Amino acid sequence: MSETVTDIAPAASRLRLRVSPAAAIGAAIVLTGIVLAVFGQALSPYDAGAIVDVDVFGPISKAYPLGTDYLGRDMLSRILLGARYTVGIAALATALACTAGIGLGLFAAVVGGWTDSILSRLLDALTSIPSKMLALVLIAGLGSSLPILVLTMAFIYVPGCYRITRALAVNIAAEDFVLAAKARGEGRGYIMLREVMPNMVGPLATDFGLRFVFVVLLLSSLSFLGLGVQPPYADWGSLVRENIAGLSYGAPAVVMPAVAIAFLTIGVNLLVDNLPGRARAGGR
Repeated sequence: MSETVTDIAPAASRLRLRVSPAAAIGAAIVLTGIVLAVFGQALSPYDAGAIVDVDVFGPISKAYPLGTDYLGRDMLSRILLGARYTVGIAALATALACTAGIGLGLFAAVVGGWTDSILSRLLDALTSIPSKMLALVLIAGLGSSLPILVLTMAFIYVPGCYRITRALAVNIAAEDFVLAAKARGEGRGYIMLREVMPNMVGPLATDFGLRFVFVVLLLSSLSFLGLGVQPPYADWGSLVRENIAGLSYGAPAVVMPAVAIAFLTIGVNLLVDNLPGRARAGGR
């Protein structure tokens, strides 16, 4: 009995040590981003679209903690509004991309044969097109509404999620416990969801976080080019674009949305880099 207690104590201490300071900081930043996306409008000191100051590109002050923009609107309220679109669109697009990619990757790995070959070649061909170029072509042809933005970015990042999932699932599908499940006559759905999927949750969670960062950066790039979120809505990338004239004045209206993007992406990276059982994933 004493040996059992002795064995359990080090295991518990190792589990506690896995929560590093970097992971705690990342989790705090991510949680803050989620809270701002959900409750940002309620926390705004002013109406995000209201002109509250005659001084455009105003400095940081007690009344306007992040200054004012090119029209004299409060930048803190604008950034809180932008959190809803930056975090919301990126999270939804990433969830759609990972759902489709994981489903296709599991299916290809379990079924194998010509199905695996055809899916892999088709998605490899899609991966060969630069993501920003593909996004520009799709949005220029289909428009830049919010649903189109979400579906476009989800479509672009499906192949990367598929490749990660398939690479993990192929190795797991060759394990003895999966072969035993096949010998018992279990269906493909059971094998995919009950035998293979639970054994790659850690790496897929890491991939989800990294893919979320890719989507945030792509969305911000598109908005900066004028093809992302359109007025009267605004994400952080479009806030940088519309206030770019204030760069020569060192206006906070240009710097603060860029700082918000940087903090969000750094926070997600800190969190996923310290997830237990993670495996480094990357690429589109």
